[in-house]
Amino acid sequence: MNAHYARPLTALLGAATALAALTACADPNAAPTAAGGGGGEMKIAGVAISKDPALHDALPAAIRKAGTVRVATDVPYAPFEMFVKEGESALTGVDYDLGQALGAKLGVRFAFTPQKFDGIVPAIQAGKFDVAMSAITDNAERQKVVDFVDYSQSGSGIMVAEGNPAKIATLDDLCGKPVGVQAATNQLDLLKAHQSRCTYMGRGEIAIQTFPKDSDAQLALRAGKVVADVLTKPAAGWTAKTADDGAAFDLVDDPAALGGYNASPNGIAVSKKLPELTDAIQKALQQLIDDGTLEKICDTYGVASIALKEATKNASVN
Repeated sequence: MNAHYARPLTALLGAATALAALTACADPNAAPTAAGGGGGEMKIAGVAISKDPALHDALPAAIRKAGTVRVATDVPYAPFEMFVKEGESALTGVDYDLGQALGAKLGVRFAFTPQKFDGIVPAIQAGKFDVAMSAITDNAERQKVVDFVDYSQSGSGIMVAEGNPAKIATLDDLCGKPVGVQAATNQLDLLKAHQSRCTYMGRGEIAIQTFPKDSDAQLALRAGKVVADVLTKPAAGWTAKTADDGAAFDLVDDPAALGGYNASPNGIAVSKKLPELTDAIQKALQQLIDDGTLEKICDTYGVASIALKEATKNASVN
């Protein structure tokens, strides 16, 4: 499995490889406390959110009339989208909570429907959905068929044992030490690429230990066989927050790479046929950034550092 920094681009409309989904559920107390839409106040991540009448009026007429934004999402993909309980349809996660917050701000309901990831963009093009919120990496090729409003950035992260006994703060601190990573991933490529720097600094190469699954690397970290596990930063943050109720692992936040190493922007994909919706979502998102809601939503799932400080549109040039 080739785990990427978020939802990767393998081909414009081709299949995308997802992370192995984590099975832990979010704190139900962090879920939205009221149904979205209609202009009623909603509390999300401890923040009370009210409808902005001007933004509501700026929505496309068809969406104002329907009172609903149709959202495609591929579930599960922790911590962005997950089922609250296995076998049931209720959703939770960064994207779901953010969708409810945007809905409350815009005065409409963000209605999430599960959709296989490789079918999301074609479904938007076909008019089945208005937007997609599914940890989608914003890139130049996808921008040809959808517009992105970017809300987070994510790359590779470092997870260590509780208390960080090896005092790992950056990738450089992994030099000369045993480190776990899932085989055939971008995270493995990241570690291999860093070996030359380790040699240059005279610290010795990283003693890379590869595992078939990241859960195996986690077991090695628990057993003290490695000093760190390198995986996508959102997955690392969520695992550190939920494993043993947060008592098993810690997430390393490198100030020079808060979103993770080699981070890419993740965005809300919006139909190019709905430019007014793109504009309204961007303005609503900026309000949620300015009042701290976005960061608090991300923090609920252990990944506050991936939240962007500006709601950009089609930010990626790659």
